[in-house]
Amino acid sequence: MKLQLSSNRNSETALAEPSESRIPNVIMYADGACKGNPGPGGWGAYLQSGDHKKELFGGDNPTTNNRMELQAVIEGLNSLTKRCSVDVYVDSQYVRKGVLEWMPKWKVNGWRTADKKPVKNVDLWQILDQATLRHLLRWHWVKGHSGDPGNEKADELANKGVEKILKEKKVESRAMGTTE
Repeated sequence: MKLQLSSNRNSETALAEPSESRIPNVIMYADGACKGNPGPGGWGAYLQSGDHKKELFGGDNPTTNNRMELQAVIEGLNSLTKRCSVDVYVDSQYVRKGVLEWMPKWKVNGWRTADKKPVKNVDLWQILDQATLRHLLRWHWVKGHSGDPGNEKADELANKGVEKILKEKKVESRAMGTTE
């Protein structure tokens, strides 16, 4: 069997090197959601390895959809306790292109864009950069809300994150004696 080798661990097409073939294979779907932009937002990650499944979600307020898309991938990757080969499915071209195309240039430019402006969401991009180093990754784009079961599950989890934030906000408003 001939393996395609790649020095880029964040490639769309890289296959595991022979010495890495014993590490666990994980499929991860990640998604973000936001009610208003900015507004209350949620992130969700659905991971599967063989018969094992993991569902993660959370949120923030105020936030943006792009931040929640990034947070979903970060949380999913950071939940893995050992080095894995991960197929990452996202419906966000912002995240996919950011990792595969833009981030290498941003790093060379001191986390600045081609027109010398600071990268938006740089805090999360830097955390994601570190998270990607621990794993062998293959990035896939899937059209959102198109019936892909994994993407629909990640979207459901992201919306649970939004609901959690909205409930917390409601409880906080009641505690302060205000209504929203």
